[in-house]
Amino acid sequence: MTTASDMTEARAFAAVLEMANGFWVSQIVRTAADLNIAEHLHDGPVSSADIAAAEDADPAATYRLMRACVSLGLLAYEGDRFAGTPLLSALHKDSPLSVKSYALAQTAPGHWLTWGRTTDAVRKGHSQAREALGGTIFEYFQDHPQEGALFSAAMTNLSAPVIAEAVEVLDLAGVRSVVDVGGADGAFVHALMERHPHLSGTVLELPHAVPGAGAAAKRRGLEGRLSAVAGDFLAAVPAGDLYLLKYIIHDLDDASAVRVLRNCREAMSAGGRVVVVDMIIDEQDSGPGPLMDIAMLTMLSSLERTARQFDALFDGAGLRRVRTTSLQVPYGLMELQAR
Repeated sequence: MTTASDMTEARAFAAVLEMANGFWVSQIVRTAADLNIAEHLHDGPVSSADIAAAEDADPAATYRLMRACVSLGLLAYEGDRFAGTPLLSALHKDSPLSVKSYALAQTAPGHWLTWGRTTDAVRKGHSQAREALGGTIFEYFQDHPQEGALFSAAMTNLSAPVIAEAVEVLDLAGVRSVVDVGGADGAFVHALMERHPHLSGTVLELPHAVPGAGAAAKRRGLEGRLSAVAGDFLAAVPAGDLYLLKYIIHDLDDASAVRVLRNCREAMSAGGRVVVVDMIIDEQDSGPGPLMDIAMLTMLSSLERTARQFDALFDGAGLRRVRTTSLQVPYGLMELQAR
């Protein structure tokens, strides 16, 4: 006779087994993105043989991949062809909420090899990127610009829902110039410029990311109002009225975070503001924040922070938090002014 205890143990076995096999799913999703399956199925069902031919892939292996995608809920069988499900749309490059670049970047060597050393990161208390890649992830991207550009596009994917919310709540009265600090392709400042035609914008990025920011501005018809500048935000930032730090502070240790915040304070115009968009977690958080926190430890020796930890950084940079607006959990938009 099966007891309640047996069923609990069986459920635990199945759940943890699924967690352990999570990397299978990551690489299946990556391969589906790499073979452009969402784009091929956009107009209706297609056979695996047709996709294999279009992508120069092995026909039998392509069928097996697509069958696995059915198991994940990305595809469905339609006779002897495959059709996309609503989930698959998120892997289409042109979806407004696409995660295609993110899926590719997270499973590319820079992240994949470093994540393989997570145990060492926890034992030693700092990232193992140097051991895995020969340098920090951003140094690696300098030497591998194609993967660096993919990462910038991935950050645009990840940011899209949060940017849409942030643009709605930011009051830009009196602001003429906006600096997107470490802004990747510039999605945040571009969205603000589209909503507020009087704004001029600057994206400050590492050299490998500057072309992507310029190209994105041109695609959106903003090239006449936007400058993409190569630089190091730990050294200096351009002058401006409003500084955007989206997903930047969580990349940095405390000393580096204070430095970039202080650079913004020193460069901003009288009455200027700094806007920090990041996760705000609790000490006993059980949501997605602690997972991202381990990502920060593993990749960058950094962390996700509580409101109190953020305030300590702001104080150290001569700034004070004057307003916090909740975005989709667990993200918040923190507006700062000089003390």
